Amino acid sequence: MQVDYIVVGIGLAGISFCEQLRTNDKSFVVFDNGSQQSSTVAGGLYNPVVLKRFTSVWKSKEQLGIALPMYHALEALLNIKLDYKIPVYRKFASTEEQNNWFAASDNPSLSEFLSDTIVKNTNAGIEAPFGFGEVFKTGRIDVKTLVNTYKDHLLKDHRFFEEGFDHNILKTDPEAIQYKYIKAKYIVFSEGFGVRGNPFFKDLPLVPAKGELLIIQAPELKIDFVLKSAAFLIPLGDDLYIVGATYEWKDLTNKISQAAREVLLEKLEKLIKCPFKVVDQVAGVRPTVKDRRPLVGRHNTHKNMFVLNGLGTRGVMIGPYVAQQLYNFIENNVPLEKEINISRFR
Repeated sequence: MQVDYIVVGIGLAGISFCEQLRTNDKSFVVFDNGSQQSSTVAGGLYNPVVLKRFTSVWKSKEQLGIALPMYHALEALLNIKLDYKIPVYRKFASTEEQNNWFAASDNPSLSEFLSDTIVKNTNAGIEAPFGFGEVFKTGRIDVKTLVNTYKDHLLKDHRFFEEGFDHNILKTDPEAIQYKYIKAKYIVFSEGFGVRGNPFFKDLPLVPAKGELLIIQAPELKIDFVLKSAAFLIPLGDDLYIVGATYEWKDLTNKISQAAREVLLEKLEKLIKCPFKVVDQVAGVRPTVKDRRPLVGRHNTHKNMFVLNGLGTRGVMIGPYVAQQLYNFIENNVPLEKEINISRFR
């Protein structure tokens, strides 16, 4: 079999790059053994504002300008619903936070994203005497549905191999990549936390961070917005909500923990005052980077070998943006932005 690309990993990074290949009529195959769960357990929220500090997310306008059209194209391709438009309400803890919000909403880079009016709390199930600030141009991507449906789509086209990738039998030369019976011009590794077992890119400064979420049922809560405070609440419909998220740097397994559950429940009980029950708990390891920028670029020695990784906690926004950057770098010789290029660590 001969293709243009081999892609290893089918989380948000891998799907974003595959979509660059598909829309540019490049042939490809994908390997993934399902060992990485950071994408499938993600909250899927896209939000252009850092709500802890009331600052703009890096390249937020550019990211949304590329990401949202990609998800809409995927909805049409896969015949599924992925993009759920929903506002984000940031709970204020004090008058000082309200004032900081007003100052931020006057900033030209943030004014289109932040409401300059305080939303009063009228929900008896929420403790919020200082009200909320509303963020515009936000929503949720159903990442789990996307990943599972995209895999099925590739399987039907005989482009997906549901198996681990054996780096030790990969053969490279300046002209081609050879893996088993597949020959390709290029290979792109989008393995998430799994890149630590990749001998070609294992020295990249990836900082894995385990995250856990709860799914709760709260029939009396009845909110149609994402609620952000010390924790976040994302409505799923049918009185179900995602509660997240935790950060853990020692236990890097995909197993849920009682410690994370207790942390999330403590935060939740300070946020809402209505009855609820936990119906599920999920865990995954995020591929984060110390400077909070993705890891994108070419291998030092093997010039037809590339990496696309380190999307962190904002993968639904940044994944399509950096995937386009990598595609243009490979195919059109467009330089990568210095902030994402792995050469910044050399």
